[in-house]
Amino acid sequence: MYDRNDDDMDMSRGDSGDGAGRRRGGKRRICKFCADKDAVIDYKDPQAMKYFITERGKIVPRRISGTCATHQRKVTLAIKQARNIALLPFTVTGS
Repeated sequence: MYDRNDDDMDMSRGDSGDGAGRRRGGKRRICKFCADKDAVIDYKDPQAMKYFITERGKIVPRRISGTCATHQRKVTLAIKQARNIALLPFTVTGS
């Protein structure tokens, strides 16, 4: 059998062992709703909900939008309610 040591393992993964493949920590976003207590999550306000939807109609995840888990759940519910009463589109039509 071929006996591999640690150096062979590092080279087989493609990294040089200097930490070049590590994730970089960016600026931590704060929740818009926690920071501003006056901001409300309302399904009847499609302009406010458009910030949390991509141009293809998908809901933006927490790690991108910066909302906390509690408010992300409320935003998701509000978007789904707005879609059901046709204030927001489910998908983008056309190309």
